[in-house]
Amino acid sequence: MGTMLEISDLVVNYGSIAALHGISLKVEKGQIVTLIGANGAGKTTTLRAISGITPARSGSIRFNGEEIRTLPPHKIVARSLCHVPEGRMVFANLSVMENLLLGAYLRRDKEKFPADLDYIFGIFPRLKEREKQSAGTLSGGEQQMLAIGRALMSRPSCLMLDEPSLGIAPLLVKTIFEKIVEVNRELGITILLVEQNANLALEISNYGYVLETGRIILANKAKQLWEDPKVRESYLGGG
Repeated sequence: MGTMLEISDLVVNYGSIAALHGISLKVEKGQIVTLIGANGAGKTTTLRAISGITPARSGSIRFNGEEIRTLPPHKIVARSLCHVPEGRMVFANLSVMENLLLGAYLRRDKEKFPADLDYIFGIFPRLKEREKQSAGTLSGGEQQMLAIGRALMSRPSCLMLDEPSLGIAPLLVKTIFEKIVEVNRELGITILLVEQNANLALEISNYGYVLETGRIILANKAKQLWEDPKVRESYLGGG
């Protein structure tokens, strides 16, 4: 299998405030790995540091064996590591199709675009129905589908998803999580997932890390974390 993404002793500051206190984690190729924790624990900061949006103060971020900590975001995307940010960030004034094609802006193999679009429209039929519509007129769930579809157009080997269930109707959340699993299994895309709904996240993941105030306090197979009394009490609603 092998390690695809490895973070060692990562420190990130916002001004004088430390957001990450030297965290270390691994994501094995082909797995779904989740980061869970309360708001402000450092989950989003971790993804932003990996994708080069928020510069890390120190530590190491290795992707497929290459150190990427100091690379700019576009060069990280070019290495097939793609980030779907919290809040979706679709281009509201552009059409669904234009948003999708923007996801492929670094690619040179335009002859493969139709097959990739067909795949995305196959897993998210609503996007096909709305391909000419402005992205800003879509529902929250549809915008999340579009954000994932746009990321898939870059043909990533690793996809980082930040809060894909945020602000979405429960029925659509279930659909989106089913599609995340489908993309992982059918396309072999490795996934690093940040998700407030810890139950749902652990249900689909192979492995998980629990963050608390910028530190990893627990790491284990998802099933073991789900059964851990401390995790259940703090993040899974008790029981």
